[in-house]
Amino acid sequence: MFKTLQQALFSTGLQTPKFTEQDKEQGVDYEIRTYYDTKWVSTSLGGMECDAALRTGFRRLFSYIQGSNQKKVKVEMTAPVTCRVEPGAGPACETLFTVSFFIPEEHQADPPEPSDPEVFVELRKEFTVYVRTYGGFSNDEMKREELQKLLASLQRDKVPHVGEPYYTAGYDSPFKMINRRNEVWILKEPPQQ
Repeated sequence: MFKTLQQALFSTGLQTPKFTEQDKEQGVDYEIRTYYDTKWVSTSLGGMECDAALRTGFRRLFSYIQGSNQKKVKVEMTAPVTCRVEPGAGPACETLFTVSFFIPEEHQADPPEPSDPEVFVELRKEFTVYVRTYGGFSNDEMKREELQKLLASLQRDKVPHVGEPYYTAGYDSPFKMINRRNEVWILKEPPQQ
């Protein structure tokens, strides 16, 4: 319990999903990463604000890693905490948020089944994303600004991409004061068949 709590509070020594990174061309202000097939534990909820969804989703998933699962085993905290954002059809429509923790390597083959019916294990097939990294204590406004900057860069470079859904990713606990790491991810457009 103490190790998991310490990792969650101070974001040290956390496992992250494996990916390959393309070499950055000069003048490009984003990364291109390909993440391998991996399993994540997730929960989905509707709402208007990403930060509120993240708080609720985090609590559900933290309960899962603390042993609220069919095997009653504790699962180590990982990074990042991602949030898949599927915007609603209009400005006053609910957005669907899916908050996820990467399942550590030792549980990838056979992750514990969640006890909470609102929590599920999902397999994310290999995917490629464009990534913009930024610091500080992120909030909904910063996420929107960084997403717009990333979209502008991709349009500038005429890079084919998928506008929605997109992801936010956070690597740090709320107690980490400096050198914070946040990201927004936009999916690369799949090749045409």
